[in-house]
Amino acid sequence: MVDELSDTGDVDPGEVAEDEFDESYDPDTDTLAGADEEDQSGPPGPVNWNLLSADAAEEEWLALNEWVHWLRHTYGLPVAVIPPFWHRHPELVWELSALHIHWLCAIHPEAKGSAMLVWHRDFADAQDRLRHWTAACGTRLNTDRPTRRIAWPGEPDTDPIEDTVISNREEDFVEYMHADVQARRAEEDAFYRDLVGEVG
Repeated sequence: MVDELSDTGDVDPGEVAEDEFDESYDPDTDTLAGADEEDQSGPPGPVNWNLLSADAAEEEWLALNEWVHWLRHTYGLPVAVIPPFWHRHPELVWELSALHIHWLCAIHPEAKGSAMLVWHRDFADAQDRLRHWTAACGTRLNTDRPTRRIAWPGEPDTDPIEDTVISNREEDFVEYMHADVQARRAEEDAFYRDLVGEVG
């Protein structure tokens, strides 16, 4: 990002995570065993925001933003759980992104029937973490401020934390996303320029 984004019953949660999909799913090939790769695809893997290309980041931002809107409306989530400016806080982006991927896996055609119960249990835990991080960073309904970063000895002092009033959340999201994508693209261009220079 710019700044740098179980079964129920007596079954052990760790066992559920490993057995969430039918045995026909082959994790080594990321496809259903014996299925045509063009016809079937496996569940999505985790998203590493630190390594996304510019194009991949734009795709993930848009998909995550749409899903977060669905999530907050469907479950009536308060600002204390999902604030409007979650996209400006890496800790919230990582948590929501992981929750999104978990949800996609739970609704995958090859997921077991109890997968959504597992997701809801993990969703309840995630809400506690989201509340904690939202309270810690101080983002609110109409204002936002950067997540506080503590300077360790020998590091430069961090900038003062000030609230910023943001009147249009969607416009802010688009601007923030474009800035992130452009920053990633600039890094990619610089990498390829250096690569061509070394080869030449």
